Amino acid sequence: MKRSFSFGRWALVAAGVALIAATYGLVRLAFGLHLPDMSADLGVDTATAGLVSAAGSIVYAIAAVVGFFAAERHPRVLVVTATLTAGGGAVGIAAATDVATFGPAAAIASAGAGLASPALVRLVASTFTDDKSRTPQAIVNAGTGPGLVVAGMIAVILSPDWRLCWLIAAVATVIAGGAVLISDRPRAGGPHNSRPRNSAPADSHESRPLLLPRRGWWAAHRPAIAASVLVGIGASAIWTYGRTVLVDAGGSQTQSVLAWILLGCGGAAVIATSRPLAHLQPRTLWWIGAGLVAVSTLALGAAPTQTTLALGACTVFGWAYVTASGALIGWTTQIDAAHAAAGTALLFVTFMIGQAIGAAALGALLPLGGAATVFAAAAAMAVVGAASLTATESRRQVVEPRP
Repeated sequence: MKRSFSFGRWALVAAGVALIAATYGLVRLAFGLHLPDMSADLGVDTATAGLVSAAGSIVYAIAAVVGFFAAERHPRVLVVTATLTAGGGAVGIAAATDVATFGPAAAIASAGAGLASPALVRLVASTFTDDKSRTPQAIVNAGTGPGLVVAGMIAVILSPDWRLCWLIAAVATVIAGGAVLISDRPRAGGPHNSRPRNSAPADSHESRPLLLPRRGWWAAHRPAIAASVLVGIGASAIWTYGRTVLVDAGGSQTQSVLAWILLGCGGAAVIATSRPLAHLQPRTLWWIGAGLVAVSTLALGAAPTQTTLALGACTVFGWAYVTASGALIGWTTQIDAAHAAAGTALLFVTFMIGQAIGAAALGALLPLGGAATVFAAAAAMAVVGAASLTATESRRQVVEPRP
């Protein structure tokens, strides 16, 4: 029974990795991967691409707000909605004939990731005890990396047929969403009969946490909110325009897609490093992740023609970005484990707000200032974001759970 119970728990983790890989790696973040080919076919210029990317970030944020309110009580409903929006949006992108049809589809597709993250945080938290959840949470969050790798490999095989790439992403999303729902089904003696302290059964009316956290919870999150916005602005440079900059600098199709695959490899490496880094405080991981986001962004903008440096920068960025986002999950869990899903939604919203601001602003500035200057400015924002959260270490607040 114990072995069966353990298998059931880790089956959920594997399915969660697949859903994050699909909604983030194959759908939301694949926008930058396919942007050069889509722009050529649909007549999308840099400024317009920035606005579409910003719209996607805004829709992501709205979806995550929905997750904020719904994840504690209805995580399975969120999984279904995430699957439908990400999969349906990907189909819409594949069928787009112009900017007017492409933009809304890309925005709708971004909602899936915003809904999936808080839902999976809730499901994992209700499956593992508090002191055992950090590693599985980090592994699920790192699903972005494998998704990016798969997206890049599909692009290499099918390029320049970006429409088929999006259709494959839609199918993968539906399969992953179904796997999460199947692996999370309650079983006798299974995970849902052994829930962590201070957590409520999913979709149950008993022992539920408060729908809205207390005032002290919001105050404790203020430093992380500000830091996530700033680093989100910095991270938007590579996510939205990294491959475009490489192509504009003379890089081949294969080289630019390889950079994207290595970016995904860096993100996937978080799975391997999650256990040895589990003893570090979330703020320390944030400082490391955000700092390396800045370094890699600066390097790619300054030397896109230096193949080794550019590929290395993308690899480091992938690891740093996923580590930083995982640190946000760890930080809000440390503040109040009972509202970890709500906290994840909140901080991922502010993270994406930063990326929306960055995508729109950088898209307007790139034709004027060039990649080196604009990417340097983005890196500076990430540095400020790293420092602002670390500087509040001595004033950390933790919300004690209700008895």
